[in-house]
Amino acid sequence: MKNIKKSLNLPKTTFPMKANLAIKEVEILKKWKKDKLYKHLSVKNKKNKYFFLHDGPPYANGDIHIGHAVNKILKDIILKFKRMSGFFAPYIPCWDCHGLPIEQKVEKIFAEKITTTNVQRFRELCHKYVLQQVQQQKKDFIRLGILADWKNASLTIDYKNQANTINILTKIVKKGYVYRDLKPIHWCFKCQSSLAEAEIEHKIKNSISIYILFKIKDHNLFEEFFKKKIQKEKKFLFKISVIIFTTTPWTLPTCQAIAVNPNLYYQIIQIEKKYYICEKKLTKKIINKIKIKKWKVIGLIKGRKLENLECLHPFFNIYIPIILSTHISDTLGTGAVHMSPDHGYEDFIACQKYKIKPLQIVNSYGFYKIPTFKKLNNIHIFNKENIILQLLKNNKKIFFSEIINHSYPHCWRHNKPVIFRTTPQWFINTSDRLLKNTILKEIKKVLWIPLWGKNKMKKMFKNRPDWCISRQRTWGVPIPFFIHKNTGKLHPDTILIMKKVEKKIKKYGSQVWWKTKKTKWLKKDANMYKKINDVLDVWFESGSNHQLKIYKHNLINRFNYIADLYLEGSDQHRGWFMSSLITSVITKKYAPYLSVITHGFVINKHGQKMSKSLEKNIKPQDIIQKWGADILRLWVAYTNYTNDISISNKTLEQISNHYRRIRNTIRFLFSNIFDFKSKTHIIKNKKMLLLDQWILRITYKYQKKIIKNYSNYNFHKVVQIIINFCSTELGSCYLELIKDRQYTMHKNSVERRSSQTTIFYILQSLIRWISPILSFTAEESWSQLKDKKESSIFTNTWFKKTKLLPENITYNSMFWKKIFTIRNEVNKFIEKEKKNKYINNSLEIQLLLYIDKKLFKLLLSLNTELKFIFLVSETQLHRYSSAPKLAYCSQNIKNLKIIIKKSNKMKCPRCWNYSKKNTLINNNIHFCYRCISNINQKEKKHIFL
Repeated sequence: MKNIKKSLNLPKTTFPMKANLAIKEVEILKKWKKDKLYKHLSVKNKKNKYFFLHDGPPYANGDIHIGHAVNKILKDIILKFKRMSGFFAPYIPCWDCHGLPIEQKVEKIFAEKITTTNVQRFRELCHKYVLQQVQQQKKDFIRLGILADWKNASLTIDYKNQANTINILTKIVKKGYVYRDLKPIHWCFKCQSSLAEAEIEHKIKNSISIYILFKIKDHNLFEEFFKKKIQKEKKFLFKISVIIFTTTPWTLPTCQAIAVNPNLYYQIIQIEKKYYICEKKLTKKIINKIKIKKWKVIGLIKGRKLENLECLHPFFNIYIPIILSTHISDTLGTGAVHMSPDHGYEDFIACQKYKIKPLQIVNSYGFYKIPTFKKLNNIHIFNKENIILQLLKNNKKIFFSEIINHSYPHCWRHNKPVIFRTTPQWFINTSDRLLKNTILKEIKKVLWIPLWGKNKMKKMFKNRPDWCISRQRTWGVPIPFFIHKNTGKLHPDTILIMKKVEKKIKKYGSQVWWKTKKTKWLKKDANMYKKINDVLDVWFESGSNHQLKIYKHNLINRFNYIADLYLEGSDQHRGWFMSSLITSVITKKYAPYLSVITHGFVINKHGQKMSKSLEKNIKPQDIIQKWGADILRLWVAYTNYTNDISISNKTLEQISNHYRRIRNTIRFLFSNIFDFKSKTHIIKNKKMLLLDQWILRITYKYQKKIIKNYSNYNFHKVVQIIINFCSTELGSCYLELIKDRQYTMHKNSVERRSSQTTIFYILQSLIRWISPILSFTAEESWSQLKDKKESSIFTNTWFKKTKLLPENITYNSMFWKKIFTIRNEVNKFIEKEKKNKYINNSLEIQLLLYIDKKLFKLLLSLNTELKFIFLVSETQLHRYSSAPKLAYCSQNIKNLKIIIKKSNKMKCPRCWNYSKKNTLINNNIHFCYRCISNINQKEKKHIFL
């Protein structure tokens, strides 16, 4: 047996079957660092065409989670693909270093009181904490295989970045878009700050829904309107009440009006001896809810006629007016809504027309401060609904109540309900008509992936209120404004002051604003002005960093602050995508990006979002330790990231199976070129066997598909194509067909070197295909490849030698398609016979094919090599008409019948083929004639395979 093995070219390789990724990947990372791979990439590609992906800054707070991994891996795949395509594609990672999450973490670590007792020390602690977090997250991102300019990462706490933020704000102020106003904004009691739209999540909440009675003071309008019809009931007219509907009874103490729609019709209905006003379409719904059978409609009145009637507040001894507003609908409630300009945006707008101002009787912690009604003071508003309900019950003002589920805004950081609270804030006037139209036009120009992102962005922008950019926090970039103590107006030299502040911050950081007294900035009339201590919304900071010009490369006809691509989670339509768009259009009149990709959230097997707060989270660090980063990268690429992405141990097990298929294919390819040297053993294209030429053409076609799908960011399709290539084209076809000549022919035969050349080319292609996704495995494979010019796979571009092969006119792709169609049909029958245990191995077979003239001509062209197509020892072709009744008739191929006979010839111990006669050689071993010819390098030349 040893002699037989020596005579064969059996596969061997040092490329391990077991990946051992957790250890191997660390070694590769060390090599990349030692070789300064990223720097080498930048230098090499700098003169090429360019591609800029601008990094959306993650919070420098806590360990990275699975969502971070998805985001960074997707970006890395794109950039590696672009570099493979010959682009100069730098990557500067960014971090968001200000904001509430960081404040709260520092407060938790160092005790909450430090926020107010020593503000300067608190900012120093925040700064130190941020740098620690950046360092840790950086290590985690590097471990994922992300290639980036880590030494020159862009942090929002960098002085130049802080100065840039002030610079952008200055430009926006100069153009007149910034104003201060008293408006209802989302307010979180836990955050102790206003919140932007991007910081709000709507969740389902159980609330009490109450229908409350507001008694009308003056009924003269109704007497005149109904005249005789109502004379009989005149003594009851003083009992007419407007029914209003609310899910927030805690806002009743700030109720200053009732709004009705001027264009809707309202019915006066009678129930027993009382009268109620309700919108016409909604009356029946309410009557059905309270299950009253006896009621009647007294009359109908248009909403506009109710204007300025006064109603008695349900528990305060005050009268409030009925006002008109078209935002009142006939789809829910009663068509009448109580107005609280303190706690509702529509309420505020409606009341503003009637010069009704907010009362501001709810403080920042959610407690009422009502001098005239102390009974409600010092209890949180969310806990006093019972008190308000009791007041309503005592005054007999509840018409009906029920518990409902409805969508309610929550703080995305704390998952706590928020309120609208009217406070003085700084806004950017995004409702300006000219600006709005310009931004909407820019949205249309951008390529949105998925396409629905465009409509989502347009809808969000159209419906958003003016942007509240001020926050009442400590850790952030200051709003360097001075306002007049009496008029509230900005200082007349605001622009000059801001430019001075920008210069100082660029040199000393934002601390210079907090430390410096106002006299330093104002000189004259300092006592007449108040220094603003608010900080900017963090979305304004990150939304300004597109103008940092962080890619310090002078490229012809290219503005560095326009990115080819933004890529973030789907929540960033209202966040970073929006803030970047607004600041860019205001300051530069165009969008900061050419295309935008969004990915979904990561969810577990129960459909729950994998947020930091979720218990039993699957962490990227745990996946890397158990499976390796390449498995995580393959999972990211394999799933359709445009939807929410599911992850579980079962999913990762399935992904690892796909990985093994790819890795084992690479290993098998390597094992068959162990003695191949490309400098001496390469077979020229024209001399290659036709099967080898065919598979290289197939390889090239696959490469075109792969590049196309990479270009369209369809990574899940890329993975599917690669797996199909490994399984179908190679595993089930080509690699099966070449085993005989690989193992049994003379090692230096043209036939064997032809297949080795082919394998070498396929490896060159396949390693490149997987490199953007399976970066570590690709680098490991590349290091195994002999005669390579480049030390790393990532310094290469796509392999192009397969493109050079011209197609044989006679034995073209259609020829091989027909041959493999017949082969597949025959294989089905062979597998059936194996299951029936008639045969154990296909080489035992004598294959008889009964075919028509057309198929006869096709198969006969393969001559003596036909048996190698079917992996049998012998083939015979017969007329279709001569087929015996027992022959298997193909259902898929016309005029094809098959008979399988078990060979009665001798089996060669070397090639396992059956032949008429084996020849005795040394040690009583009988080899077939073909094997002896192969050993002596006198074999018959092959043409096909």
